[in-house]
Amino acid sequence: MRFRQVHLDFHTSEAIVPIGDRFDKKQFQDMLKLGHVDSITVFSKCHHGWAYHPSEANEIHPGLSFDLLAAQIEAAHEINVKTPVYLSAGLDEKLARRHPEWLIRDMNDRTNWAEGFMQPGYHQFCMNSPYLDILIEQIREVLLRYDVDGLFLDIVGVRKCYCHNCVNTIRHKGDDPRDEEAMKSLWESTYANYTARVKETVESIKPGLPIFHNGGHIKRGRRDLAAMNTHLELESLPTGGWGYDHFPLSARYVQTLGFEFLGMTGKFHTAWGEFGGYKHPNALRYETALSLANGAKCSIGDQLQPDGRMDPATYELIGTAFREVESKEAWCVNAVNVADVALLSLEATGVHPKAQEYASRNDSDAGAVRMLLEGNILFDVIDTEHDFSNYQVLILPDYVEVNDELKGKLDLFLQQGGKVLATGWSGLDREGTSFAIDFGVRYVGVNPYRPDFFHPLFKPASLGEASFVMYTEGQKLELAGGTELGSRKDPYFNRDVFTFCSHQHTPSSDVYGGPGMVESGSGIYLAWNVFEDYANQGSLILKETILYALNRLLPNKTLNTDLPTQGVTTLQDQKQEKRLVHHLLYASPVRRGKQIEVIEDIVPLYDVEVSIRTPHQVKNVYLAPQVQSIPFQWEKGSVSYKVPKLECHQMVVIDYE
Repeated sequence: MRFRQVHLDFHTSEAIVPIGDRFDKKQFQDMLKLGHVDSITVFSKCHHGWAYHPSEANEIHPGLSFDLLAAQIEAAHEINVKTPVYLSAGLDEKLARRHPEWLIRDMNDRTNWAEGFMQPGYHQFCMNSPYLDILIEQIREVLLRYDVDGLFLDIVGVRKCYCHNCVNTIRHKGDDPRDEEAMKSLWESTYANYTARVKETVESIKPGLPIFHNGGHIKRGRRDLAAMNTHLELESLPTGGWGYDHFPLSARYVQTLGFEFLGMTGKFHTAWGEFGGYKHPNALRYETALSLANGAKCSIGDQLQPDGRMDPATYELIGTAFREVESKEAWCVNAVNVADVALLSLEATGVHPKAQEYASRNDSDAGAVRMLLEGNILFDVIDTEHDFSNYQVLILPDYVEVNDELKGKLDLFLQQGGKVLATGWSGLDREGTSFAIDFGVRYVGVNPYRPDFFHPLFKPASLGEASFVMYTEGQKLELAGGTELGSRKDPYFNRDVFTFCSHQHTPSSDVYGGPGMVESGSGIYLAWNVFEDYANQGSLILKETILYALNRLLPNKTLNTDLPTQGVTTLQDQKQEKRLVHHLLYASPVRRGKQIEVIEDIVPLYDVEVSIRTPHQVKNVYLAPQVQSIPFQWEKGSVSYKVPKLECHQMVVIDYE
């Protein structure tokens, strides 16, 4: 898989004619060269449903007078640029208006994406309909006629649907469409059938061709869905609603699965479909560097103008980032992440009865990843199928219910010397009445006060002694052999119409409410949903408490550095090259407008201190891609060095024997 890819959207309305009339082979090639692009995803079919080539399985765009797809493939291949081909699988607006009976419907018979047909937008197809046969023929035609380097099939996944086909199918099986569990089985099998049909078609014509089915998110814990692809592309546009927290969370999970994968961002100020929108070059530099630091290759989204000309400003912008990526590729091939800590993803473990909506689960994972990044902790995000023994500490965030299978794995992990850090409801058994892990406490129940207060018995790194407000639901505990690291303090009363105080909540009564943080031989338990709270409130004490706990549980931490909070650090092992590659990044996203995070100015850092524990004998330490040696000290299994300057992204290479 190539490192420097562009995803060239071309969703073009039939109301625009002509289209492609200014496409020029040399200009197309010149822009790819300007952008340092080595792979570009080009369009067979867009969301509007039109083909960008003569077609018997589809209809060519009414404003297109030649085979644009063939021209793009020929131009790209001539300069050694690969061309995966895009087909909009889930959307085809021209066909949606002809066959609305094939569309996904909710229980009230409403379409998704656009509700009905009297507003601009697309309507998604159900793959349990005759539409699937049409799509397969469109794929077959492209494979037979064009020298494609891969397939990108968009807007697909396991979808809820109550269309007439789905209702009839489930009733024919003798099940009730009002039974959601029965419907879930159908939705799963519908998607599996679609991916199987695609694979069968591809293997019959171009065996081994890369295939990716894009649903906008790689669901943690669903390895079966990931395996329906040959590689993964992590769509994550920080300015397009994903934010800068999403990609590290997704990448730290995906790299553990062993797939080659891309980090897909965009050149846009906002998101897909923005014409005339450009982010700052420093943002693209940072986003592509973040991909490399997490073991991913890079993809940048663009949209071709209807007239077929590539935008010079866009490819100058892309080239700023890809020029740097090109110089760094050698140190990013076949790299394996080094991690001390594993975050057992809440999304991957299933829905705890108390996690009432998806946002709660995603907030817990996102809040945990944000803390780990800000604390310079080396970590992976894992599911329950992973081997826990690879890690020193396992984090159970907020709502992880311990069933019998998970308890067996946790017991083995603890017997092997591992430690568990659990928060909130995590660690309780399936009945929610007692702990499945011995944290040295007895479970009493849910604390009736909310918010309440945490009084640490340790000195926080940046704050003085105090009782700190905890906004999420807390658990009441009694000490049972563990070491108390902090206590709970209850407020005078809950805020109510007859009992309220000041503008927000009631202050602490300073009355002891039992332990709030306890350590045992198994690890550390904290009685609140601190990761969810951090994702929503971002209170400093939450992070400092978790980092204090991790430092207690990690006496042999692999990496220590004074990189500031906004920095990102990872350690990748290129075993074949016998070298560790230490990535350091630094930028400060700021909120611009109501929802958009942007990166503009990047302030350089100087003399960043680093020490790394490694069992290998270190031979040399140098900066990459500069290939400039730097002084280092090797003592008792640890290598120490100082990074002289960090501007956006710096790699430090540690050659070992």
